Amino acid sequence: MNNTDISSRNVVEGTSRSPHRAMYKAMGLTDEDLSRKFIGVSHTGNEATPCNIHLGRLAQKAKEGVYDAGATPREFSTIAVSDGIAMGHEGMKSSLVSREIIADSIELMVRAHQYDGLVGIAGCDKSLPGTMMAMARLNLPSVFVYGGTIMPGYYNGKQLTVQDVYEAVGAFDAGQLSLEALKNIENYACPTAGSCGGMFTANTMASISEALGISLPGSASPPAEDERREKMVYDTGVAATKLLELNIKPRDILTFEAFENAITILNAIGGSTNAILHLLAISNESRVKLTYDDFERVRKKVPHIADLKPGGMYVMNDLDKIGGVPLMLKKLLDRKLLHEDVITVTGKTMKQNLDAITIPPPANADIVRPLGTPLHKVGTAVVLKGSLAPDGAVVKIAGVKIDKFTGKAKVFDREEDAFDAVSKNEVKEGDVVVIRYEGPKGGPGMREMLAVTAAIVGQGLGEKVALVTDGRFSGATRGFMIGHVAPEAYVGGNIALVKNGDRIIIDTETNIIDLDVPKEELDQRRKEWKPRKPNYETGALAKYASLVGSAAQGAITSPIWQ
Repeated sequence: MNNTDISSRNVVEGTSRSPHRAMYKAMGLTDEDLSRKFIGVSHTGNEATPCNIHLGRLAQKAKEGVYDAGATPREFSTIAVSDGIAMGHEGMKSSLVSREIIADSIELMVRAHQYDGLVGIAGCDKSLPGTMMAMARLNLPSVFVYGGTIMPGYYNGKQLTVQDVYEAVGAFDAGQLSLEALKNIENYACPTAGSCGGMFTANTMASISEALGISLPGSASPPAEDERREKMVYDTGVAATKLLELNIKPRDILTFEAFENAITILNAIGGSTNAILHLLAISNESRVKLTYDDFERVRKKVPHIADLKPGGMYVMNDLDKIGGVPLMLKKLLDRKLLHEDVITVTGKTMKQNLDAITIPPPANADIVRPLGTPLHKVGTAVVLKGSLAPDGAVVKIAGVKIDKFTGKAKVFDREEDAFDAVSKNEVKEGDVVVIRYEGPKGGPGMREMLAVTAAIVGQGLGEKVALVTDGRFSGATRGFMIGHVAPEAYVGGNIALVKNGDRIIIDTETNIIDLDVPKEELDQRRKEWKPRKPNYETGALAKYASLVGSAAQGAITSPIWQ
């Protein structure tokens, strides 16, 4: 179906559409309402997670904005998986799969009902890229808006996020924390609605949405329970309606230059490695060719300047207090590190948007450093390649004090086995923990490993061991943790050939990840390797595994004829 054919007029005009109008009138719409353009208001609200619990309420504000601007809003919801609650068990296999289902379900709702435009509201990790993927795929006038961050918890004078709870579990297992202290951290860490408070995946993708130009300036940082959040969502409804008049569509905004801006902000904020996966997926929907080489080329030009959790000291709410993402973008623009002429959902360029925003000097200059005295001279989302990951792997170096690690492999074929070993203090200094068969196909679903990585950090081993996996990491992960290894073990990647005691060499300065085993030995191991049966043979996870591609291309699903 061509975009010119996707129009609400196909549904509500003419005598043959009398039954359709009757059904709309059953929902309270009038002939005047039906005479307006229709804008879908999508949200991922549910009771699975605090990230999304409030999104149904926010959707009402977006609908008000749409209606006041002259269009008719039509609300619908889609799924969202709580990464925090799905973490550390079989449920996490559903998380990345949900990104595709969110995109697919939004597409189907908009196509089926012939909406003219879209407001997309999302909160938890996969719902943000899933919504943006749908917008790019549909290519109808659309504006994304984030549901907002959670406020930090406080305990013993320290700001807390869910990251601290996971790491407290590791400290408790190591005998370094009492059960009472663990319970208190649990009780105080997550005080309100909103997405996890550090620069984890949700806040990273929200920041990226501003850099892409697919959301309104300043929309990423106001907390979920702040009254500014409701106004931002209302303004988003207005903006989506105006985009109909301007006929500006997502692919007009989501250009190659816009993706370079997104990679720039990712590295400047020290954001989640998941963003690499998601930007590859969104660019695919936008028909923009983006590769690991682009991530590395941009990263090497961008200093890391935001001291944000999990590698730093501060949370999204702290960044909001000093100017939010516009402060970051203005600093980067002043140093000519952004494409200033890219168009955005305001109908104006990135530079025009930022020039209209006045930000006073921050009261706390430690949160965002001057570009001349950064935390790291180059960006933090590093792509590695080598004999262990010929197609690539990723690591976040924010907060990591080492850039080289050589150790002996300790191999596990599933996350739970690795977690048990860590809990029993069987992982020792100098080990390289290898967790495999957790990739996009092998898991399936490429589980996040926060329970394992946080347990390692909680035991004080964050830079004394390394972890390598064909799975992925939570945005809350810190330490020397390498994920997205490709090709993955399930398809016969070299990670499947690693044996206990093998020497693994990692160097983030030279972008190397090597398995120090002679080629002849690897060739012999490959002859002995046998493919595994899938973990799921029916249902959504089986369908996903049959269609999903490599993490190096964003772990996207493609029709079998492609």
